[in-house]
Amino acid sequence: MRPETEGQLAEIVAGLSEPVRIVGGGTRGVAGRGAELSVVGLSGIELYEPGALTLVAKVGTPVADIEAALAVEGQRLAFEPMDHRGLLGTTGEPTIGGVVAANVSGPRRVQAGACRDFLLGVRYVDGLGQVIKNGGRVMKNVTGYDLVKLMAGSWGTLGVLTEVSLKVLPLAEDEETVLVAVDGAAQAVEAMSAALGSPFEVSGAAYDPDAGHVLLRIEGFAGSVAYRVEQLRGVVGGFGSVSMADDSAGLWRGIRDVTAFHGQDGDVWRISVKPSDAPRLAEQLGADGLLFDWGGGLIWARVLVGTDLRAKMGDVSGHMTLVRGTGQAKFQPEPAPVALISAQLRQRFDPRGFFNPGLMG
Repeated sequence: MRPETEGQLAEIVAGLSEPVRIVGGGTRGVAGRGAELSVVGLSGIELYEPGALTLVAKVGTPVADIEAALAVEGQRLAFEPMDHRGLLGTTGEPTIGGVVAANVSGPRRVQAGACRDFLLGVRYVDGLGQVIKNGGRVMKNVTGYDLVKLMAGSWGTLGVLTEVSLKVLPLAEDEETVLVAVDGAAQAVEAMSAALGSPFEVSGAAYDPDAGHVLLRIEGFAGSVAYRVEQLRGVVGGFGSVSMADDSAGLWRGIRDVTAFHGQDGDVWRISVKPSDAPRLAEQLGADGLLFDWGGGLIWARVLVGTDLRAKMGDVSGHMTLVRGTGQAKFQPEPAPVALISAQLRQRFDPRGFFNPGLMG
């Protein structure tokens, strides 16, 4: 099933007699029950107003097409969505609908926010085949219930997205990355916390244990970047020797896409925790590979195939997602009260339970 219009999609959903697996560009390799319902036919930028910093696109539009259109006007998707193909060994083309459905957000989240924070409006087809519109195409639209943020990160379990409206931001004139040599994860988190707590607008804070250094990104106008870099060097100089990266943009693409794990064996987990808990948890995991992002709030871990990493969390509070691997629940089991709310939401949006059944519990 591959509709070319929103109307066709609504007709297909209304006539369903069994569950479907909703797919976009196919880059995430998400398995599931039911026939494939592809939305890649719903493609194209419908509205782009650079002066208003807004863009509207159908969900099957390739992210590359959107980024190319924005670049012409000196703008970007500030939440820098990850490209999963190298990590997962998949093909296909990342689509904007997939980005929104999974709330895919990169290193700049620590400063700019997540994908859902840039989502102005959505159109989607609910479980009965009804076309629903929520939000709008301008930043000042505040009418109705805020279903927009609810749809971001719902992985297609509440409805099939057809159109998204996004806020975009100008490209930075310049960027630099400060490297700080540190002795272990605890010192790395301290250095990142100091940098993020400074007034110098750090837009990326990561730690690469293999390289033994923290990466701190500064973006903006060239003069401002130069000043803030010098000030930041003073803030973090006490944690270890400080140097400057040669290829800032390349380094952050590597952090964003977790290139250190490309072509490496093992399961890959994405773990959200309090930064202060990250060093202790990293030690408990016993992983073959680690990468810290978001100042320590996000840990990527590569472990032996089949490792039950959730059993190693101990008393650390957090959330684990199995990004690459099989045989285990992809998403962290929800506490009973949250699971009840989630089930009730799915019942309201998809009464027949046909959208990606079992994917999120």
